[in-house]
Amino acid sequence: MLPKLDDFLLHIQTHNYSPETLYNYESDLRVYENFLEEELRLPFSKVTKHSIDQYKAFLVSRDRKTASKRIAEVKLSAGSVNRNLSSVRRYFKYLIQMDIDVPVPPDAITLLRTPKKHPRVGELNELVTLIEYPSTFEKNKIVATRNRAMMETLFATGMRISELISLNRNQIDKTGKIFILGKGKKERFVYLTERAYSWILNYLKLRPDANQALFIPYRGLNARTSKSRISTNYLQMKIKQYRELLGINIPLSAHSLRHGFATYLAESGANPAAIQILLGHESLDTTTRYVHASDKYAEKTHRSFHPLKK
Repeated sequence: MLPKLDDFLLHIQTHNYSPETLYNYESDLRVYENFLEEELRLPFSKVTKHSIDQYKAFLVSRDRKTASKRIAEVKLSAGSVNRNLSSVRRYFKYLIQMDIDVPVPPDAITLLRTPKKHPRVGELNELVTLIEYPSTFEKNKIVATRNRAMMETLFATGMRISELISLNRNQIDKTGKIFILGKGKKERFVYLTERAYSWILNYLKLRPDANQALFIPYRGLNARTSKSRISTNYLQMKIKQYRELLGINIPLSAHSLRHGFATYLAESGANPAAIQILLGHESLDTTTRYVHASDKYAEKTHRSFHPLKK
């Protein structure tokens, strides 16, 4: 139904995108393909701007079907709809690059307006309490030290949870500098604080195994050749559990520690360009969403720079 779809997916794969990104593109485009075939009975060559609007309406409806042609159980958020539309738009652009006619220009596939939410970041004392809580709550010393080390590392470096989970021992040098292969296969360095580095060393002293993975499940400690790693779901579940037990009412996650890292560096006067490098962002605009997230930062900026402040 969609011309050169397999070639497009191969193009995505050969450009070093992650398996998750490849899966999302394929899933999104299968949904679009099924929509044209089953809902509109419209060949690709007859797609119009009106049919694009119909597709948008389909994506936000409760009759939406998944890539496997099942009725979806939940309504898509505006962000998820836009990801789907972006996949279709990227596919159209690929066809043009391959000198294949497209029925409508890619720019005709416009995205939905998304509500701008005021970013929320946990207070510093809340984040510190959360990070330290495994030492109090977990009864198993190895689990307590490992979970504390993971959270200390997230807040010390600002790395993504996927980057944390994939860390190996040999990526950390003796100064606490970590070489990261991040999102989009982009390379960068991040830096541990002395505090975070000491927790990692404490954890490794408790490890009898030779596994190169830095953070591993407790059951893998005696499996010397095991390649198992802590899952993202486990860590997110633990952070949620700690937050609820501590009575912190702001939803906190692993990403909140990355968010807090950027926000509180900015509040302390760090250069946004340096924060951009540490976070691994391509655009300074993306970083700005983090560093301006704190009301305290906004207040400090106002009091420091307003022309009639005195």
